[in-house]
Amino acid sequence: MADTNRYLHTMLRVGDLDRSVKFYSEMFGMTELRRRDVPDGKYTLAFMGYADQPNGTELELTYNYGVEKYDIGTGFGHLAIGMPDIYAACDKMRAAGARITREPGPVKFGTTVIAFVEDPDGYKIELIQRG
Repeated sequence: MADTNRYLHTMLRVGDLDRSVKFYSEMFGMTELRRRDVPDGKYTLAFMGYADQPNGTELELTYNYGVEKYDIGTGFGHLAIGMPDIYAACDKMRAAGARITREPGPVKFGTTVIAFVEDPDGYKIELIQRG
């Protein structure tokens, strides 16, 4: 089989690596697949993903030593994660202290059911009802 291009990962800079790993693990069921500390470069990487999808796309969380907060800017939109029941997911996330920024419901002028949650660093995650 010939090599093909493949989307590998999205990188987010985070202010507290352990807090972000916990958030993506607990809220979305992701697993920390690997971690790499680079003292000479003053950063640590944690790659998150779903263990049952070894060829899937990963989320790279990057912590730069000593940086606690980033300006997300206006160019970034959101991450999107498909889930079987976003209503229950939002209830669980809200109970755990996550900030739901758009309650579950149909997208305007459509039928796809979506919601939005914000991670501890302010990144938006779109939840899309699947199945």
